[in-house]
Amino acid sequence: MADLIIFLLLLGLGYGAGSWAEKRHYQLIGKREKQFLNLPALTAKKLVMDEQLVERAILVSGSAVISIDYFKRLLAGLRNIFGGTVKSYESLIDRARREAILRMKENAHGASMIVNVRIETSTIGKNAVKGKVGSVEALAYGTAITMKP
Repeated sequence: MADLIIFLLLLGLGYGAGSWAEKRHYQLIGKREKQFLNLPALTAKKLVMDEQLVERAILVSGSAVISIDYFKRLLAGLRNIFGGTVKSYESLIDRARREAILRMKENAHGASMIVNVRIETSTIGKNAVKGKVGSVEALAYGTAITMKP
């Protein structure tokens, strides 16, 4: 009986700590996204721009590795038995992509816009070999364009 109580206590602690960390990360992402509202990152098939007005065009990138907590991993494992949407993985990928885009924007010092943005996602870590999700890496890259004043 004591083992079950300890297991449930650790499970609850993992759930609480994981939820707190995820909520805090989302708050931080939201705050940083407001700072970069004036720096658009877009993808367009054809970009019409006067090349005479471009001062500089450089490749910028940003990557983020986000791990899932054990409680959510346990819930995702249970979801795999019955099928359906795995929301814990959705929030994991969402946070990784948004964080990678923010880091890319931070690397575009003084740019007017970032064009042709691409995002690559992959699983990494020792569980990735077994086909399970341990950590997710998101890499965002694009061309930062600085316009002449």
